[in-house]
Amino acid sequence: MSRSDDHTPIWARPAPGERRPAHTRERIAETALLIADEEGFEAVTMRRIARVLGAGTMTLYHYVRNKDELAALMDDAIMGELLVPEDELAEDWREGMAQIARRSYEAFQRHPWVFDQVPVPPGGPNALRHVEQSLTVASRTGLGEQAVFEIVALVDDYVLGFASRAREARSRDTGEGAEDRLDGLVAYLDALLATGEFPTIAAWAGDDPRAGFARVAAMAADPGRFERGLQSLLDGIELRVKG
Repeated sequence: MSRSDDHTPIWARPAPGERRPAHTRERIAETALLIADEEGFEAVTMRRIARVLGAGTMTLYHYVRNKDELAALMDDAIMGELLVPEDELAEDWREGMAQIARRSYEAFQRHPWVFDQVPVPPGGPNALRHVEQSLTVASRTGLGEQAVFEIVALVDDYVLGFASRAREARSRDTGEGAEDRLDGLVAYLDALLATGEFPTIAAWAGDDPRAGFARVAAMAADPGRFERGLQSLLDGIELRVKG
């Protein structure tokens, strides 16, 4: 089977076996993350990583076959940031899940470009550690297998959704042409509210739709909103635990 036809995950292949390797997959992933954090995922290339490491581009292909494998390494490095150190992890299921959620959200805030990268196959070692830790904590509820799975999925979905929406809002509100887009949106909203079809939105907007947008944007950007939403989600889960 040729390399191009080999679908074996990078995790299933041992790293190059030099006694003192000039580079490592971990160092390559770390360098790729630094580039992506500064310039976005599209700026990450094997050539660019090689330049930062002072290596030949072809040398790096000894460790990573292609950009898909590089993306997998980057993704799993981020997944490692989601892990709560065992000596810091609360014994209580609710606080434990909250710790995992907070740590996950903080990681996605550090690497917002992650929502732009190509999907990578699941199953990296750190991804599995995250799942293992989440399932272990959720199991402390005493609920059955299906319920435990749903708790983990709910918390993950909340974090991913919140982080993705926050990333979209930052890009929309701070990118090039943001003010012009706002002008166009305010004019459009004025026309729609004049129809009387949206009385609740009209009440929120008041006499000044632009000021109404500013109020909503301020609420959306409130740094406490993630924690309040997380606690509301955990309140619902706790009702199920106690029921």
